[in-house]
Amino acid sequence: MEILSFRMKGKLAHFRKYYANNTAFSFSIPPRTTLMGIVASVMGWDKDKYYEKLSSDNVHFSIRVLSPIKKSFHRLNLLSIKHIGDLSRKLDSDFRGKGEHIQTPFEIVSGLDIRNEDVEYQIFIKPSKTGIKVFEEIKLHFLNSSPVFNTSFGIANFNAAIFDILILRNYSLKKIIDNFVTLHSEVPTKNILAINFNNEITDYNFIEEDLFPAEFIGNENRELKKMNRLLFSTTNFPIEVKLLSKFYSIQTEDENINIVFIDE
Repeated sequence: MEILSFRMKGKLAHFRKYYANNTAFSFSIPPRTTLMGIVASVMGWDKDKYYEKLSSDNVHFSIRVLSPIKKSFHRLNLLSIKHIGDLSRKLDSDFRGKGEHIQTPFEIVSGLDIRNEDVEYQIFIKPSKTGIKVFEEIKLHFLNSSPVFNTSFGIANFNAAIFDILILRNYSLKKIIDNFVTLHSEVPTKNILAINFNNEITDYNFIEEDLFPAEFIGNENRELKKMNRLLFSTTNFPIEVKLLSKFYSIQTEDENINIVFIDE
């Protein structure tokens, strides 16, 4: 079975945590629901019409961080909207600035050096037994056509480019319980038996864990169906873990990488 791989790069990213109310926190990596949206934008599928096509019953996702990332808070100078007012008059409305402005915190994902470095991920897509038709449709479009809609990292202003699209066939499925595995992708926390943190690589903690939205109940219904608790590296350094599950060992022209799919 083939695996579709592509890379995405952009200057800034914001993957809003759905439970944040008055402060816009961001995930460090795009959740599975965001990956679904990225694929749908490339394909040109209608909004809220692709949830069932890209459900975990049909398609599996994996993500790898390719460049060190950090998160920082910034202030957005937004209009303070409290009253609609009379829009027919020139300035008699908060929408025209009468209510002045309000500074709102906003968390942004960027490279360690925001001027010179980008946010870059590698995304892997694999079909299930029932999702081969959907996967073939996605594969052919990615290989032969340009994105129908603009691709971004979370919000429309944070443009992201897709490049290095590959079809991976040279891989094997392995399971190693007794020894540590060098893993390049995220991994569900429930599949981890032990973690080995190598202080010789860096003197700061580059491993994060978070609870991510996984998928929606169905088309037109954005109620969450399930969540995934994932462990991942915030740098291009892989993590060393003992796994309870199988992993994919993929051989490319440049390297050998080990990944786990989020919801397989």
